[in-house]
Parts: sequence; C-alpha cells; structure tokens
Amino acid sequence: MSYARPPLPPFIAETAARKVRLAEDAWNSRDPQLVSLGYSADSAWRNRAEYITGRSAIVEFLGRKWIRELDCRLIKELWAFADNRIAVRFAYEWHDDAGNWFRSYGNENWEFGDAGLTHRRFACINDLPIPEADRRCFWSLGSRPADYPGLSELGL
Repeated sequence: MSYARPPLPPFIAETAARKVRLAEDAWNSRDPQLVSLGYSADSAWRNRAEYITGRSAIVEFLGRKWIRELDCRLIKELWAFADNRIAVRFAYEWHDDAGNWFRSYGNENWEFGDAGLTHRRFACINDLPIPEADRRCFWSLGSRPADYPGLSELGL
C-alpha cells in the first residue's frame, strides 16, 4: 500500500521546516508504529553504528530504544535542504532506569521519495551525561508546545 506523506519534495524553506516539525512531533509520541509511517517500506537507516532496513525493523529498533531511553523529549531543527533532502540537527533529553539523565546531540540526513516518505536516514548521535538540574526540556510528554523554545533559543 502506497500513500503520500506531505509536505512533498522538492522542498522550499517553509515545507522543509514543516517536515522537520512533523518528524519531531511523531518521535515525541514515542509510538514506534506512528513514527514508522513516515518512512518508506524499504527505508534504510544508519543510526549510530546500527543499520536498519524496513518498517518492521524500524518499529523493533524504536521499541528497544524507548525501553532504554525513558521520558525522552526531543527538539529537531532544520539545518539545510535541497530538492528531496533535508539535514537536521537535534538534541533530546532522557533518563535511564537508574535515574541518570543524558542529553543526546546529533545530526540527521534524510532523503525522500516522491510521496514524501523518508527513503534513507543517516544519524550521528553523541550522549552527554547531565545533572538533572541542567535539563532544558520540561514540557509534558508528547509534542513540544508551539511556544516552547527551539535548539537555537535554548543555546543547544
């Protein structure tokens, strides 16, 4: 089954920024099935040092991720775009089951098919242990409120 996932390429600044925010909202749901719908059935990922292909593998990967990375809150920011590609920088905060807090920083490169589904995703991520007092992502779990500062405003 094929469907379109607007905004569609080729991107302009407005549609690229919208695509990034829609991806952020989906990831902040922490629902692996929902997130997987933004990717083509044969989507290929490199996430850190792990290679993932296909929606079922994406769902399995995200399920593992969110069991380990608890109460995750993510902010994505458009970095660059051209035609059917978008580059994003991001930061997210989470804690482990022992209550240790981390801020994970990274960059993603996305390539889209004509239907607006991500066909390829390359993510580089670094984890920084932080004291709970240094957290900057405090909204209720789920989508970041529209008036909550982004990465640049938070100095991240």
